Amino acid sequence: MTPRHPAFFGYGSLVNRATHGHAPAAPARLAGWRRVWRHTALRPWPFLSVEPGTAGIDGLVAAVPRGDWAALDLRESAYRRHPLDPGLLSPAPDWATRAEIYAVDPAHALAPRPLPILLSYLDTVVQGFLREFGEEGVARFFATTVGWTALLDDRAAPLYPRHQPLTAAERALADAHAESLGLPRQRA
Repeated sequence: MTPRHPAFFGYGSLVNRATHGHAPAAPARLAGWRRVWRHTALRPWPFLSVEPGTAGIDGLVAAVPRGDWAALDLRESAYRRHPLDPGLLSPAPDWATRAEIYAVDPAHALAPRPLPILLSYLDTVVQGFLREFGEEGVARFFATTVGWTALLDDRAAPLYPRHQPLTAAERALADAHAESLGLPRQRA
């Protein structure tokens, strides 16, 4: 029998298993939420966050063994953890005793501003979606995310602390979707 654990639903960089060691993990879809770029007073570029909505989003359900949330809460310190209705996950892993999701803490939120999204952050997210959901999943990520702004091209010297090396094909995929949205690119 597989041990049971509490779990989180990752919808951004946490979809990329290379950015964390939480296992077991499984791709899933979360109904009733949407992904949004959220500006905060904590840093000069937006965070990916979620809010209730009518759409659904893809993501990764991953275990938090022994309910030890401390390291993950530290990593996600700009966010507040919220319980999820397990009926909203499809499929819901049988090893998950409960699931929670991180959303930017309203105490840190600012009104949307024209500050750019770190390309190294976006690249890491796209790589995770490609590995978990294929090219169709990457397309759904872009289609189900709102609040897009310009991109800060920091690929040469990544500012995102959990950036991952990308293949040329992964970079081209991220670039193609950004261009299809008409996202301007700024130099870091």
